[in-house]
Amino acid sequence: MNNKFTVGSLYAGIGGICLGFKRSGFDLLWANEFDKKACITYKENFKHNLIEGDVLQIDLDGIAKVDVLTAGFPCQPFSIAGHRKGFDDNRGNHFFRILEFVDKMRPKVVFWENVKNLVTHDHGNTIKVIEGALRDRKYSFQYKVLNTKDYGNVPHNRERIFIVAFDTLTIKDPEAVFEFPKADKLTKTIKDIVISEKVEENFYYKEDRSMFKMLQQEMKSDKTVYQFRRRYVRENKSNVCPTLTANMGTGGHNVPLIKTDFGLRKLAPRECLRFQGFPDDYKIPRIAKSHLYKQAGNSVSVPVIEAVSKNIMKVLKSIK
Repeated sequence: MNNKFTVGSLYAGIGGICLGFKRSGFDLLWANEFDKKACITYKENFKHNLIEGDVLQIDLDGIAKVDVLTAGFPCQPFSIAGHRKGFDDNRGNHFFRILEFVDKMRPKVVFWENVKNLVTHDHGNTIKVIEGALRDRKYSFQYKVLNTKDYGNVPHNRERIFIVAFDTLTIKDPEAVFEFPKADKLTKTIKDIVISEKVEENFYYKEDRSMFKMLQQEMKSDKTVYQFRRRYVRENKSNVCPTLTANMGTGGHNVPLIKTDFGLRKLAPRECLRFQGFPDDYKIPRIAKSHLYKQAGNSVSVPVIEAVSKNIMKVLKSIK
């Protein structure tokens, strides 16, 4: 008999949320992802059922119920980088689709991840709508903005909001029981993350490139990360990696830069995954690097998910 709590993951991407919950002892039952290239990477690393395609087209009657429903739902409608239209954006309407899954499955826990701007979007009204929708369904509501660099000893400055909601018909006063994890001390540096040996030649900037002299003049330290911003180079003086973004896949100039013993170069996809807390045994498929950069930037940080899901597991075990 399987005594594990089950998880279903919407908008699974390359499986950052799934991997975090798996590490906490959950049983991954199914996942859904629309992006075809992300599905390739996901299937390289997970064996359970991946429902490929539009979440709006999934037959709710044909999908197994789960104890935990997770969703890293589209963040562009709420982000600074986008127009911040929120629920008026078609992508924002995916939130209401997730509620249909909640109504059909009645999971014990709902777990959502999004950009930190969700807290202040529309003067705080968006987060109130989300809270109201869950409380109307007799779920608790707790959220917190967590930074990757504070969990799992990963030097990556990435703030995201995490929402945890328990079925109050099953769990008595969950807001008094569940708490978000406490921050860890960051001891690792960027040099602990980057690959020490020489990588493929196409990651390096050559002397014949027009921007090489500028990079050579500005990139003096091998202890930090740099970013090229059209006409200037910016050093990240906090000595942590700046937030990796999905638009790294739209052009090489968006990928953070580092100085190494072998030359000046872009971060490799493996290093981007390391900054998201993915282990080195996580498989990288043979697809275009632009897709790999996009996938890393779109993903969640695995150690943060693991830390939160461990505390979710504690609550579930207490009521089983």
